[in-house]
Amino acid sequence: MPRRKNPFTTGQFYHIYNRGTGRERIFFNAGNYEYCLRLVKKYCAKYDIAVIAYCLMPNHYHFLLRQDGEVPVTKFIGVLFNAYSQALNNQQERTGTLFEGRFKDVHVDREPYLLHLCRYIHGNPVKAGLVTTLEEWPYSNYHEWIKARPGSLVDHEFIDAYFPNRQEYTTFILDYLHGLDQLPDGINAYLFV
Repeated sequence: MPRRKNPFTTGQFYHIYNRGTGRERIFFNAGNYEYCLRLVKKYCAKYDIAVIAYCLMPNHYHFLLRQDGEVPVTKFIGVLFNAYSQALNNQQERTGTLFEGRFKDVHVDREPYLLHLCRYIHGNPVKAGLVTTLEEWPYSNYHEWIKARPGSLVDHEFIDAYFPNRQEYTTFILDYLHGLDQLPDGINAYLFV
């Protein structure tokens, strides 16, 4: 298997994403989403990974992660989705690969893109037409970002550094979703497009 282009180093941010084989579903019911999030919580603690933003969608996922320890993000994602795939295949009585190849990773090496990437990730369910408001989609940490739900899959210090007034973040996303503010030039290299 070819080596990844990113070295995965401590203190760095990475956009991690993948989708189901043939764009098929990877989450079939609420229990699947919840099980995946329990695994994320378990392995984040084990591998010292900070979740900045995430969104689980029916046929793909997005994570913006910071590697806080020495173990690379690749190990975390590999263990996480290996466990998830095995459990899902067993539950759905299916065989074969769940995902469309190896997960994709982008090193987010420019601070201005971090915040735009967060709103891109959180806005996914609305952009995809799955819901009409951000609050309707329970499988992202947008709710933790705006303090509407307690949860541990979020870095509150990161949020406080950029959006001490959480309403500013809601406005930031809504401006993007309503076409009042576009994603900045050059960010496509960091996205799942």
